[in-house]
Amino acid sequence: MSITRKEVLQVADLARLDLDDAALDKMSIQINEVLGYVAQMNEVDTGDVTPTSHALSLTNAFREDEKAEHLDRKRALSNAPHADNETFVVPRVIKA
Repeated sequence: MSITRKEVLQVADLARLDLDDAALDKMSIQINEVLGYVAQMNEVDTGDVTPTSHALSLTNAFREDEKAEHLDRKRALSNAPHADNETFVVPRVIKA
């Protein structure tokens, strides 16, 4: 598979990149080199390889939910940079 200069220009436009002619030529060459490496990967015989969803075999360490006492409000707010008697006070994010 090969990518043309026109296709690189189209992708650059979609990414809002303004590439001059030299950068466009260089990018075309580099993308084609990457695609060449990917094509090499398609030639590797993977018939005996077990499919995986992750490179490392990790498992989650789940635990049972346990009922416990909740943190009281005064203690929860004790380290807040800004708080009133009931809630955390944060800067307004949405302007009216």
